[in-house]
Amino acid sequence: MRAKPDTAEAALQVRAIYAEWESRPIQRHCTGIADCCRFKLTGRTPYLTRGEALVAARAWKAAGRKDVVVPADGSCPFLHPHTGKCRIYDGRPFGCRTHFCEVAGGPAHRNDVRDLIQRLEDIDIRLGGSGAVNLPTAAKEAMDRAK
Repeated sequence: MRAKPDTAEAALQVRAIYAEWESRPIQRHCTGIADCCRFKLTGRTPYLTRGEALVAARAWKAAGRKDVVVPADGSCPFLHPHTGKCRIYDGRPFGCRTHFCEVAGGPAHRNDVRDLIQRLEDIDIRLGGSGAVNLPTAAKEAMDRAK
C-alpha cells in the first residue's frame, strides 16, 4: 500500500521554491494593475501543480474562505473584486510569481525557472497529481480535498 503523501511537508517544499524564486536577481516590472489576474481579458490562465494548489487553498482557508468561486467576468477567484488586490498574495502560485503578465515583462525565461518547475512537478507526482491544471479548477479541487 502506498503511503499517504505528507501535505504539510509538500506545502513547506512549495513555499521554499517560492522563496528561492524571490531570492533570484531577476528584474521584473509589476505595476500592480492586476490585468494578468483577469484571465478572459488576457487569454491566459496560470496552471498549478497539486502542491501549488495546496498552498493556495491553505491561504484561501486562512483568509476565512470555504469555497472557490470563479467570477462571471473570468477573473482569478483570488482577486478582490473592489480593490484589485490578490487575497492570497503570500500563497499565490508560481505562474503569478513569475509574471506571465506582458506589462511586467512577459513570462520569466524558461532557463531561469526550469529547475524550480521541475521541483514543483516532482511534488505534484508525490501528491498524486498528473500535471498542472488551470488555476480555477486546481483551486476548487484543492479546497475539496481539504474539506
